[in-house]
Amino acid sequence: MVEATVEDGPGTGAEGGEEVVTEAILWARQWELSQPKALWGRQLPLSRPKSEEVEGYAGTGAKRAVRKFIPCDNGRCDWNEINPGLAVRRWYATNQILPDGRAIIVGGRRQFNYEFYPKSDFTSSKPISLRLLVKTRDKEENNLYPFVHLNVDGNLFIFSNNRAILLDYKKNVVVRSYPVLTNGEPRNYPSSGSSVLLPLNPSGSEAEVLVCGGAPKGSFNNAQTQKTYFGALNTCGRIKITDKSPSWSTETMPMARVMGDMLLLPNGQVLIINGAGAGTAGWENAREPVLRPVIYNPDASPGARFHVQSSSRTPRLYHSSAIVLRDGRVLVGGSNPHIYYNFTGVRYPTELSLESFSPGYLDSGVSGYRPVILSSMSPLNLSYNNKFSLRFTMKVLSDVITVTMLAPSFTTHSFSMNQRLLVLRTTNVTVTVTGSGSKVYEIGVTAPLTSALAPPGYYMVFVVNEGIPSEGIWVHIQ
Repeated sequence: MVEATVEDGPGTGAEGGEEVVTEAILWARQWELSQPKALWGRQLPLSRPKSEEVEGYAGTGAKRAVRKFIPCDNGRCDWNEINPGLAVRRWYATNQILPDGRAIIVGGRRQFNYEFYPKSDFTSSKPISLRLLVKTRDKEENNLYPFVHLNVDGNLFIFSNNRAILLDYKKNVVVRSYPVLTNGEPRNYPSSGSSVLLPLNPSGSEAEVLVCGGAPKGSFNNAQTQKTYFGALNTCGRIKITDKSPSWSTETMPMARVMGDMLLLPNGQVLIINGAGAGTAGWENAREPVLRPVIYNPDASPGARFHVQSSSRTPRLYHSSAIVLRDGRVLVGGSNPHIYYNFTGVRYPTELSLESFSPGYLDSGVSGYRPVILSSMSPLNLSYNNKFSLRFTMKVLSDVITVTMLAPSFTTHSFSMNQRLLVLRTTNVTVTVTGSGSKVYEIGVTAPLTSALAPPGYYMVFVVNEGIPSEGIWVHIQ
């Protein structure tokens, strides 16, 4: 794992502290989620830091530092800091793992460029200008944390503010410019919508991007200077980035949302969680917490894709986060819309609890459909385009069994970096009856064709039965 931490002075409603750049850690018919019931788990409080820890987040020498962690078996491994590891300061930048295993770091405050880590030679150590970030900077700097997705052709889809390009980063050439997203409203920090690359099919020939939520133009300045809060955006834009003539289609969410997190679930659906109904990212800049998550089914017909879920009781605003766990739950935590940790005397106190959200596929009423993978190896080592098999058990076998492969994301400020889910090519399921009369199923699977589809690193693999995923197993591909 490689982690780069950077800092800068006070700026766009930001905390002036460290941000993390992470390299790697660590369809079928969908079950109708309006039937199984999504549940929230018990909150787990975390200890409050001492005052000196609260004020220490700005660091003293992390402006261009890279922190690297190499796993070991003896328990003695630790972080190693390389300083300087980056060519320039990176604050509110985005990273993406590339097919060759390097990370590309894009943008950041006052940085209209990108660079790579690790550096291969002197030329690669210099930042490379990216005109898109200049064009999309406005008075509120709504071009921070650009949405970066690795396309199936190995180029990068980069969305900033309200528009996107396809970048050949090897040649620094814009392969394609995409239309401005409908209405032209900003979607990046501090207006903070979110985005996902929708699940990739086995052929790896097509790719779609979904961008949801955000805040109207002027929201940040209005919240900062007038202390009034514009309503968040309630629209999503969806675009097939591999089309010859791509265009955005617009969908309306059940509720408006800014600072929401979008996560790919093991069954190929998208969870939209956390955030606010008014305001923007930044200190004290939001109101109307959105407590009800929404699940988006990309395979459903337009108008029938959104499913509202059970409500949490805890506001998750600025500095909240979420990540998908191996058992299919979603771990949710954080929320601190203040310069310091404030637990009393404020509208939305600093929140140090963690809680889990269980999508409807974990409902006990569908437990008979849930596969259980039988594997003695963890992680399972894979090679590109190689075949492997998975053995599993279940009570009810459906007509549609799929295998999905989910990259663990690094989620901050409403964007889950490096997130992608692949639907793998499979063969027919075979069954063996054991001596005790129980059935063991086996399915043949082909690993992703290339590293452009699945950059090298760790993934979670799931067997999905009628939209109900198993618990995942770790795999490593290279």
